[in-house]
Amino acid sequence: MYIPSLSAVAVAVLIATNTVLPIAEAKVNLRSWDDAYAKAKVLVDQMSLEQMVNITTGVGWQNGPCVGNTYAIKNPDFPSLCLQDAPLGIRYGKNVTSGVAGINAAASFDRKAIYERGVYLGKEFRGKGVHVMLGPAINFMRTPEGGRGWESGGEDPYLTGVLGTETILGVQSQGVIATAKHYILNEQEMNRTTESSDVDERTLHEIYLWPFARSVEAGVGSIMCSYNKANGTYACENDYLLNTVLKGELGFKGFVQSDWSATMSTVPSANHGLDMTMPGDIVYHSNNSYFGKNLTAAVDHGKVSKSRATDMATRIVATWYRFKQESGYPKVALDSFDMKNSPYVNVQADHYKLVREMGAASTVLLKNDGALPVKSVKSVAFIGSDAANNPKGINACEDHGCDDGTLVQGWGSGTSDFPYLIDPITGIKNALGKKVNYKQSLDDWDLEAAAKAAKDADIAFVFSNSDSGEQYITVDGNVGDRNNLSLWHNGDNLINAVADANKNTVVVIHSVGAVLMPWIDHPNIKAVVWPGLPGQESGNSLADILTGKVNPSGRLPYTIAKKASDYNAKIDSSAKIVYKEKLLMGYKWFDAQNITPQFPFGHGLSYTNFTYSNLKLKAKKGHNNKAKVTASVVVKNSGSLDGAEVVQAYLSFPESAGEPPKVLRGFEKVLIKKGKKTTVKFTLGSTELSIWDIKSSSWVIPSGQFTLHIGASSRDIRQSGSFTL
Repeated sequence: MYIPSLSAVAVAVLIATNTVLPIAEAKVNLRSWDDAYAKAKVLVDQMSLEQMVNITTGVGWQNGPCVGNTYAIKNPDFPSLCLQDAPLGIRYGKNVTSGVAGINAAASFDRKAIYERGVYLGKEFRGKGVHVMLGPAINFMRTPEGGRGWESGGEDPYLTGVLGTETILGVQSQGVIATAKHYILNEQEMNRTTESSDVDERTLHEIYLWPFARSVEAGVGSIMCSYNKANGTYACENDYLLNTVLKGELGFKGFVQSDWSATMSTVPSANHGLDMTMPGDIVYHSNNSYFGKNLTAAVDHGKVSKSRATDMATRIVATWYRFKQESGYPKVALDSFDMKNSPYVNVQADHYKLVREMGAASTVLLKNDGALPVKSVKSVAFIGSDAANNPKGINACEDHGCDDGTLVQGWGSGTSDFPYLIDPITGIKNALGKKVNYKQSLDDWDLEAAAKAAKDADIAFVFSNSDSGEQYITVDGNVGDRNNLSLWHNGDNLINAVADANKNTVVVIHSVGAVLMPWIDHPNIKAVVWPGLPGQESGNSLADILTGKVNPSGRLPYTIAKKASDYNAKIDSSAKIVYKEKLLMGYKWFDAQNITPQFPFGHGLSYTNFTYSNLKLKAKKGHNNKAKVTASVVVKNSGSLDGAEVVQAYLSFPESAGEPPKVLRGFEKVLIKKGKKTTVKFTLGSTELSIWDIKSSSWVIPSGQFTLHIGASSRDIRQSGSFTL
């Protein structure tokens, strides 16, 4: 509920006092796919060819209340489906929650929190009458500069698979159809509609397909195919990827929809696995579609079989039935392209609490030499434009396509408008109180003023950021992807100037991904805090960490390198992008080449300490390529504060398997009271223990000696043990 005449704090108070309307929510027990298909067959059998095609075809850009809308049909009746962005909140919606980005959800390394985030998203999308939520995004940070990496889960398939699974389960518990996207190999914005991402079969399965496989196992209702080509063929008409792999090998029973204008044909798309074209028109406002009349004609002329058209419609209708959307589903309460006149339905409830909690839980403490948590201070300096809100307004830039003020989301279709935004200065001042003397300098280029404000402060907080997004918006010369890994707005010089002037400097970075840190060894920089992209409660979440109200437990979902050349993949302008690194993405490359990162994957500090001991392993291999490994380790909070530890399990395969040195295969976040200990258990099944065998085109468990490493990051291994299968 963004009310311009009220301060952000006042709006937060207004929401907290429950002066909002109740939202439509439901714990939906989904039908089985078999029952849903049985009901769908009865309905689809009554349809004409034109009616079936209408269900598969979008009405065109800006021709409906949502970003995507299918045609409704009568006799038999089937409604127009509403499909709406975005993975972190409702795009083009008023009175909605604008939460943490996908990359932050992953940085929490907390299954329960990710699931709860999915539940509240499901409640809000359902409350607005949205049938299909266009998320989660589960692509990768193959290159740190990739524009949309922040929408997803980072550089590791296991972690990204958990992000996808828990989000889908949460969203779909509310009867909303989730969409796993973008299928597949969609890791950069440059030439995204023309380039071909070329990858070998093993890499495809072990890295890029992994989170989609987990999403199908979680029962995802829809999958969105991507803009790019894959091995020379457009993803939305790729017979191998859509039919052989997705619908065949993985057994996906829902429907495949195109990314917006990613449909490139009629006959190849329909025959090769695309079920729905979005938003419907070939080019926005063209009043022509690859489906619609063109698909009907293709069936009439025998180029697409009627059984295939029936299958397309049946998949959509069956998914609708599976989620029980045929009765009691709220009416659409959006007007995406005329938001001022959209129906008033407030779906925020108390979801700001979860956003604040997740914002803190996903904040990574990279470095701390005793400056944090903040205790008794008399004077505090705030330096940098990232410490305050955009003076032009928190929603001044459509789809957040600018980098003015504090950064809490990237830009593009994966965003949502803020109902309010608590900036860092507001959050920290509220936490520290009125008795503290505050100084500030928000001009990133006035280094003299920055040094002056910082000079005599007990602690100087210097803020900077780095932004990216989708390629249809250019910000400061960055066409979606980042041009480099440097901080924006003179950040490096600003940080050095503050550190030169103040011996107790704390650096706070809001960023879409890794940045270079040429200032990291400055003796006056006592702490580096990494809140990432924390959403509307940004300042409150940060204050909770800085003051110790919340003990930091966030972990890096990607590797931060010492120099850009340490990464092995870059944004590529070639027509054919060959994924030459194969299995060695992210920390796996750093491990294989013995490159020391600035901060490794999985890294994050706490205000307390944890010790590991007594690793126990038990392995059993059964018949038919089945195996099970159980492990337990004792973790003790040996410090003086209660805190949460993220215990990570990495697996080294037998050398003959040809795998990276180690791969993440489990993690558990455990809250442990000071002085107490707990036993953390892991179970690895056939999925976690297998590799993709090219000769048999199947998953196999290699024979030989495995090693399980348990630790606090990919480079902080505390216990290791071996077993043989």
